[in-house]
Amino acid sequence: MVHIFNFKDKYYAYDSGSGSLHECDEQTAVYVKAKYETSEPIPELSPEKIAEIENGVKELGKQGLLFKEEIKVFPVKSSEVKALCLHICHDCNLRCRYCFADEGAYHSEREFMSLQTAQKAIDFLIKESGNRKILEVDFFGGEPLMCLETIKKVVSYARSEGEKTGKKFLFTTTTNALLLDDDAIDFFNREMENVVLSLDGRKEVHDAIRKTKNGKGSFDYVIDNIKKFVRSRGDKNYYVRGTFTSKNLDFSKDVIFLAENGFDSISMEPVVTEIDDLAIKEEHLPVILGEYEELCDKYLEKYKEGKGFNFFHFNIDLEGGVCLQKRVSACGAGNEYFSVVPNGDIYPCHQFAGDKDFLMGNVYDGSLNEDIRQKFATTCLFTRDGCENCFAKFICSGGCAANNYHFCGDINKPYPITCEMMKKRIECGMHALAVKKENKN
Repeated sequence: MVHIFNFKDKYYAYDSGSGSLHECDEQTAVYVKAKYETSEPIPELSPEKIAEIENGVKELGKQGLLFKEEIKVFPVKSSEVKALCLHICHDCNLRCRYCFADEGAYHSEREFMSLQTAQKAIDFLIKESGNRKILEVDFFGGEPLMCLETIKKVVSYARSEGEKTGKKFLFTTTTNALLLDDDAIDFFNREMENVVLSLDGRKEVHDAIRKTKNGKGSFDYVIDNIKKFVRSRGDKNYYVRGTFTSKNLDFSKDVIFLAENGFDSISMEPVVTEIDDLAIKEEHLPVILGEYEELCDKYLEKYKEGKGFNFFHFNIDLEGGVCLQKRVSACGAGNEYFSVVPNGDIYPCHQFAGDKDFLMGNVYDGSLNEDIRQKFATTCLFTRDGCENCFAKFICSGGCAANNYHFCGDINKPYPITCEMMKKRIECGMHALAVKKENKN
């Protein structure tokens, strides 16, 4: 499949079969799109121009860089468990309106995971990991730093058990940074492979949603903590992660705000909520898609100024990316990756936590519902409705199973609003990749 698109005055042809991106002029783009991608009338061009285009198409085809046949490789999914998300805390010191986890409570009682349960989860992961040597654990909440001492003991236990069994653990924590003091910073820098810090951008945007228990905005409480942590982090991984809602569709300003405050690794995610005045709706898409283009321009301006930053959704690798089997397999939720809540119950991922239809077992008895697991083990790009004719499929992998289920009722039915945002982000990412490569040359 060849996808023709433009970013303002730049025109591109992306070949999904080979993963090749080609820049072309407008006439070539219009001609190729009309003849090979759509049923639109072929534009009237001079015989010389048509011959030039056809010769170029033919030559790229010979090289396997255009109209290359897509290979349909079904993934062979492992039954070895590689990662757990530990809900170390079903409580939070913030009351964010858009929180999918019911402000930390997951529509149940507020509770902390005991050390014993966390250790059982580590035992479960080791036992079910088979021959895997690298295992991953994400401390999640609620707010994990409300249980910092438990996290420290869990990390120590996992390191010890890992040495006995030949396993290496990589840890991640997601935090709102309200309790990110010197002790937590030192511990994170020693033990965490990655840290995700929640900050929505500009003060007025952040404070409108991310409030403390007493209803005050949390920006002033967390901004200095996050800055201090990032300064101390060195070359270790972190992300400052924001969320945009229908209230701040000008989210490019928030991304640039974060970049200008010294954060060089940024993610800005669309809200996942059914709260009417915050939810992203189809009517918002034209503004959002335009905003991604605005962000892409600003992103490239910063790059040219020598102030470039890593924006998660523009990270497109068309040359050395993951293998085809990995790209079509979607995420490992429900098969290689699970979420464990405070009482030890196991769910496919954190976004399914508390949904009894997806309760898979418990770490205390090591059980796993194989019927549910099989649903997730067999889902992949080629089982997702409508993905076959989408240019983005080998990059997107069919979207998030949880979003698909919660909005469309089926893990194999992609959520159309997310699809449209994803396609625009990919186009912007490809444009950014082309511009940066051109500047290097």
